[in-house]
Amino acid sequence: MTPEGDGSGKTWTAIVLAGQRPGPDRLATHFGTEWKALVPIGGEPMLTRVVRTLSTTPGIGRTIVLAQDLAAMRGAAEDAGSATLIASSAGISESVLRVAGTSDAPWPVLVTTADHPLLTPSIVADFLEQAGNCDVAVGMVERQVMRAAYSDNERTWLKFADGHWSGANLFALNSDAARGALKLWSEAEQDRKKAWKLFLHFGPWLAFRALTRTIGLGDALRIAGKRLGLVARLVPLKDAEAAIDVDKPSDHSLAEDILARRKPR
Repeated sequence: MTPEGDGSGKTWTAIVLAGQRPGPDRLATHFGTEWKALVPIGGEPMLTRVVRTLSTTPGIGRTIVLAQDLAAMRGAAEDAGSATLIASSAGISESVLRVAGTSDAPWPVLVTTADHPLLTPSIVADFLEQAGNCDVAVGMVERQVMRAAYSDNERTWLKFADGHWSGANLFALNSDAARGALKLWSEAEQDRKKAWKLFLHFGPWLAFRALTRTIGLGDALRIAGKRLGLVARLVPLKDAEAAIDVDKPSDHSLAEDILARRKPR
């Protein structure tokens, strides 16, 4: 635990999503394992790397791992330090809703994923520093940041007036007000990679502006948050690796290369 907090006086609960959708996962199948979170990278499961990063990040007080098969995840989580394993429910947002703000996971809450092995304490700290004074914050990387570091990397880009954005699987939930955003997440999860469909949940005009790229993502999130009765913020991250999660074998190869280059340092 880091009682000194993140510099703002807050101590965060980290929630790591280590479950997966129904059916075989293509990355797990490729590596001959049932669970994506346990795919090895740099000689250890991805989940181990994420939990270790969180346990060494100033401001993180406790780490919760949400997964369907707790027995399968226990070794990988405990090898990295202190983590509490809790069974996840049917959906991602429902699972987070069930524990966020409880005695197991008191506010404020940071949510990330087990397939984020390139996550570092500095990336997390940068995100938390910018996310601390709103109800909900979403970490993203702009395309020019990615291209400057990894020109050939393919991502799914949300295209807006203020840039093309890729998610960093980092979400900050600061208070009970964030529950409205989690409920919407449950309804809109299938639209997460199509910006105009996502913002259609806030009315046709905002969806039209997203579709025609006449509004920035930061402004769109602010307006969407206001309609939910909360303050929502886009957090642009300066480290391209924040947006490189591992979903397919090519991502895995890139992450292995990046980790190999980090080792000498």
